[in-house]
Amino acid sequence: MSSSKTDTDCSYILSCCSTADLTKDHFDRRDINYLMFHYSLGGEEHPDDLGETIPFEEFYARVADGEMTKTSQPNVDQFVAHFTPFLEAGKDILHVTLSTGLSGVYNSACLARDTLAETYPDRTIHIVDSLGASSGYGLIMETLADKRDEGMPLEELHDWIEKNKLRMHHWFFSTDLTFYIRGGRISKTAGTVGQILGICPLLNMDNLGRLIPREKIRSKRRVIKEIEKRMEQHAQDGLEYAGKCFISQSACVEDAKAVASLVEERFKNLCGKVDINYVGTTIGSHTGPGTVALFFWGDERVD
Repeated sequence: MSSSKTDTDCSYILSCCSTADLTKDHFDRRDINYLMFHYSLGGEEHPDDLGETIPFEEFYARVADGEMTKTSQPNVDQFVAHFTPFLEAGKDILHVTLSTGLSGVYNSACLARDTLAETYPDRTIHIVDSLGASSGYGLIMETLADKRDEGMPLEELHDWIEKNKLRMHHWFFSTDLTFYIRGGRISKTAGTVGQILGICPLLNMDNLGRLIPREKIRSKRRVIKEIEKRMEQHAQDGLEYAGKCFISQSACVEDAKAVASLVEERFKNLCGKVDINYVGTTIGSHTGPGTVALFFWGDERVD
C-alpha cells in the first residue's frame, strides 16, 4: 500500500519508502510518494503507515511494556505495483531507498526496475541508495522536492543526489539502551554498566549507511549539548548554516525539543524552525523508545 499522488506539472515523480519518517501530510504537501514497510507488534502485522493504524504513542508504550516487534521490507511485486501507475501515466521515477547498511530494500527496488524496463522501455526509473534513515532520509526527500519544484530535470537531480547524499548527517543519542543491546550495537555488559551509570551513547551514520557508536556520554544534559556541538563541527558553513534541520524522536519529545531549542539558539540562519518528527514504527522497532536523532546538511561523512 502506498501514497500515489502524481505531479501533473512534472515529467517525473519522487518516491521513497515510509522509513523516511515524515508525516502523511508532509509527504502529500510536498508531492512525495511512498511505499510502506510492514511491522508486527504482539504477533499482529501492520503497515508502517506513519502512525495511522497504531498511533506512535501507543506503539512505543506497547514496546516499552515488552511486546516484541519485527519488521519486513517491500518485496519486488510490491515495488512493481507501486511504480506501475506512474509509468502508465507517462511519468519517469526517482525512487530513494532506506540505507543498504540497514536493509536489503534497495535490491528489491532494483529488481522491480529491471522487470518493468521490459514493459516500459521508454520510461526511466532511477533507484538511489540514500545511505540514510528516518527523517535524515526524509530531509533528503525534502531537498529533492525543493529542487524538483525549482525546475531541476530528472537526470540532473539524480546526479545531484548521488554526488551529495553523504553530506546528509545523522547524529543519534539514546537514553534507553535496551534495544541497542538487543540489536547487538552495544554489548550486554557495556549496556548494563551504561544504564547503571546513566550513559547516553552518541551514534552517527557512517559512509556505508551503518549506525555506529561514537562516544559514551554520561547524562542526558551533556549528550544534548554534545549532539549540537557535532552540528557546529559538521554543518555546511558551521554556525552560519542556512539549510533545513530535522529531528526524529521516539517517545521522548521533550528531549527532542531541548535539542531543537539549542540548535535554533545557536544557528541563527536556519531555513525555518527545526522540524520534529517521530521515529517511525519500522526504525523504532529497532531503536525502541528514548532515541533522539538530529539531521542536517554538512561536510561529507566518512567512516
